[in-house]
Amino acid sequence: MSAGHGSHSGHAGSDDGRGAGGNAGKHDGDGGGRSSGGGHGHSHGLTAGGAHRGRLVAALTITLSVMLIEVVGAVVSGSLALLADAGHMLSDSFGLAIAIFATWLAARPATERRTFGWKRVEVLAALVNGLIVGVIGVLMLIEGTKRFLTPVEVDAPIMLIAAALGLIANFFALRLLMGGQKESLNVRGAYLEVLGDMLGSIAVIVAALVIGLTGFARADGLASIAIGILILPRAYSLLKAVVLVLLEATPEETDLAEVRRHMEEVPGVVLVDDLHAWTITSGLPALTAHVQIDADAFTSGRAERILAELNACISEHFDIRHSTLQLEPATGRHDHC
Repeated sequence: MSAGHGSHSGHAGSDDGRGAGGNAGKHDGDGGGRSSGGGHGHSHGLTAGGAHRGRLVAALTITLSVMLIEVVGAVVSGSLALLADAGHMLSDSFGLAIAIFATWLAARPATERRTFGWKRVEVLAALVNGLIVGVIGVLMLIEGTKRFLTPVEVDAPIMLIAAALGLIANFFALRLLMGGQKESLNVRGAYLEVLGDMLGSIAVIVAALVIGLTGFARADGLASIAIGILILPRAYSLLKAVVLVLLEATPEETDLAEVRRHMEEVPGVVLVDDLHAWTITSGLPALTAHVQIDADAFTSGRAERILAELNACISEHFDIRHSTLQLEPATGRHDHC
């Protein structure tokens, strides 16, 4: 705990348990246990994405298998939409591989040079996946328009069979990733890749039925355009979320005004300022603050109790398990920074 008025000392201390000078904090990842000394420790364990690594591997296996089926089907049938979907699956496989690698890298231990380890690499993986999905969407619009303007003959039955197999496989892969995408940006990127595949398979099936029943060859191009239109908004949504994390914006689910109000309701707290909240990686929000408390709390021994109550408030009400608080004697200033 700090007894002075020093400036904020950083987002976090090193992972050996020593807080940065003057900070007092709580343990993170240990169920909410609180430190009793002047420093703070945190055992950054498995990330939200790492908890779903097995599901990512299973989804990659399914995607690669279907991609091979669709490539063969596209070559035999001559369908651009089917080939486009196979190309999308190739990019998805690459994206899933990146996501899996990121979960492995993020699990590496922290060091003095990288006090949060490699955890943010999962956010970077989500960035790459978002860009891949976006590029594929644009290409589908361009190539689909070309095919619509200049239609070619395709083998509708083969196109239909290959797309149906793709749809079934994508459905199972999507089920594997559905839960994790709500917890991890990295898994969300992989989920959106597979979702785009499934939407693409549906579009190809519709196109194959239209061509087989009516002979309207331009349906192949329209299906490709539909794939692009469906996946571009999802790419934008993912990239927006990633950029907010990289900019260290306050997490959407965290209301800083509410956090400040709760903290200032703790007996002995006079003012909370220099309050910041951000996301290190999915499932690992962090918070720092200067907390002015009654001047006599340090001499009376109440400072430790105030710190414990603050940590309990942050953890229990806002589910933030990595916080760094600097306690200071009240100065009579009430201007929030």
